[in-house]
Amino acid sequence: MKTCLVVDDSRVIRTVARKIIEELGFEVIEAEDGKVALEKSEERLPDGVLLDWNMPNMDGLEYLRALRQLPGGDKVSVVFCTTENDMRHIQEALAAGADEYIMKPFDAEIVKTKFEMLGLTA
Repeated sequence: MKTCLVVDDSRVIRTVARKIIEELGFEVIEAEDGKVALEKSEERLPDGVLLDWNMPNMDGLEYLRALRQLPGGDKVSVVFCTTENDMRHIQEALAAGADEYIMKPFDAEIVKTKFEMLGLTA
């Protein structure tokens, strides 16, 4: 079973994302910030990451840069999921190695579409 790491400081967002992603057939791992996400990624790389930007301790961009430095971290599909929707943020995220970008609030259809685009789901 493929794994997806959901990284968001909001428990509500993590719960909603977990439900959507489990319905797509993934085992879901949760992290409340980038620091916890990095620790979990060092233990076992996920197949995909749904990543918030603004979080305490380590933000999404810092986590993404650190993930890409891990052995095999360049092969993990990362979807930024954030309220930051101006072009500068989107370009910064893509430059740091994000594969896709979705805006909050999101729904099951947009997550499913992005995961299909990345080849995470059939």
